[in-house]
Amino acid sequence: MESKKRTLIRETPDCMGETVRLQGWVDIRRDHGKLVFIDLRDRTGEVQLIILPDNPGAIEAAKDVRSEFLIEVDGLVKERPAKMQNDAVKTGGVEIEVVELRIIAKPETELPIDVSQTDLGVNLDTLLNNRTIALRNVKVRAVFSIYSEVLRSYDEAMRAGEFVEIKTPKILGSATEGGANFFKIKYFDRDAFLAQSPQFYKQAGMSAFERVFEIGTVFRAEPHFTTRHVNEYTGLDAEMGFIDGVTDVMDELERTMKHIFRNVGISCEAELSLYGEAVPGDVEIPRIRLSDAEDILRKEYGKELENHDIDSEGERMICEYVKKEYGSDLVFLTHYPTSLRPFYSMPSPDDALTTETFDLLFRGVEIASGGQRIHDAEMLTGNIRKFGLDPSDFSDYIDIFRYGAPPHGGWGLGSERIVQKMLTLGSIKEAVLYPRDVKRLAP
Repeated sequence: MESKKRTLIRETPDCMGETVRLQGWVDIRRDHGKLVFIDLRDRTGEVQLIILPDNPGAIEAAKDVRSEFLIEVDGLVKERPAKMQNDAVKTGGVEIEVVELRIIAKPETELPIDVSQTDLGVNLDTLLNNRTIALRNVKVRAVFSIYSEVLRSYDEAMRAGEFVEIKTPKILGSATEGGANFFKIKYFDRDAFLAQSPQFYKQAGMSAFERVFEIGTVFRAEPHFTTRHVNEYTGLDAEMGFIDGVTDVMDELERTMKHIFRNVGISCEAELSLYGEAVPGDVEIPRIRLSDAEDILRKEYGKELENHDIDSEGERMICEYVKKEYGSDLVFLTHYPTSLRPFYSMPSPDDALTTETFDLLFRGVEIASGGQRIHDAEMLTGNIRKFGLDPSDFSDYIDIFRYGAPPHGGWGLGSERIVQKMLTLGSIKEAVLYPRDVKRLAP
């Protein structure tokens, strides 16, 4: 005998008067006299089940059902009574009169947190220590529904701009950009490193495909204890050739960000509303030289920058200023000093002490860094030496430009920071499915 096909909860309004089979998790069970009500959820939404007293078999089957049991029900789709419509926002305008109920699986022990509450009301450690069960909570799930749309929209924007998707290696023979913020691993009989960035490989890809992008994992061995750092994150990278200057790169990134925000605003309206948030308005993103931002901070806030490098407080202040003056939640800070940028950054033609680079700030936090790269092998070799590094350690990288490469640039964009700032989450770790930081390797 052929088994009955499962119906998803979102499909039930189109099945009025029909008997359907639903499968999902029990959110809440409520007993009212001889009636039993169950709020059932699946990946598409929630619906109310009702078990009538004249169905003793279903009553018996449901007697032990509690939150987070997984059940299967056959039931009749009915319009929810008018007197209950004002309570139907969560579970919709239909209800299911249960004919049969079967338990698929159930928790073996009491749940460590009550995920049926909209607000969990637990601290960050409790949230992360119980991550697997916390992901069933409606607000926690909303974070990752939005995150999924961010990733999908970035991919869509890149392909619309004729970028080719690439996947670069994450196990490297040398640290990408020098320095000490890399993880060393044992690779058979020699040392290797986890990728700090796809930088060199995406430039190599650009030299063949002209425009490339990657959604990939990045590892940074930085002992941070902040609300915006983790040691493993998902980077949204891109590199584009035949540019006239860094402005072309910022134009492309601005187009991409607006596409992401527009799609999230349309597709994730319900999820955003759970946090009382909205995506940024579709306004032009201001571009301010770092030296001008330094003057603004001094005049408006009495803040002095140390070594001409903007800190987290300065980022919050400049975003506050831009929101007030330009109505924008984002701002490009441009022309960072040579000493603060990687060796492959293109020096500014009018000032060798600055670079054709930028950071993109969003609601007080840097979410992207990018700029124009050096595409001349001789200039690059000289710059590597200026940074106190040995060009022979970067021979494969320099070869990209020895064989000829166009003027180019790109960016690295932190996906989790976008979500964190969109929802005003207290920590970036709330926007990472299973975060890894200095102390956390589990779950």
